Amino acid sequence: AQLVESGGGLVQAGGSLRLSCAASGSGFGIRVMGWYRQTPGKQRELVATIISTDGSTNYADSVKGRFTISRGDAKNSVYLQMNSLKPEDTAVYYCNALSYWSDEYWGQGTQVTVSS
Repeated sequence: AQLVESGGGLVQAGGSLRLSCAASGSGFGIRVMGWYRQTPGKQRELVATIISTDGSTNYADSVKGRFTISRGDAKNSVYLQMNSLKPEDTAVYYCNALSYWSDEYWGQGTQVTVSS
């Protein structure tokens, strides 16, 4: 399975970006998809997740009310709408997928830079 991300870039504080992630391949039955982010010298942290079956979501406190995670109709794609961006949101954002068999997949990462 492969996860391919797109949508990162440079934006001013207060602006918006939308990240996309599509999973390719077959037979790896996705249970959860999500977004994580990482800055140099820090651990990768959870941003948001979405359950494939019922669409229930979970967000880090730091992004609640500003970011929205959603899934595509085929349930093998996930999006992250990021509004009211802050400089502290600057990071490499990674797409993540967890299968029903607990196999975990990561995308290559996409840079998001928020200027003040």
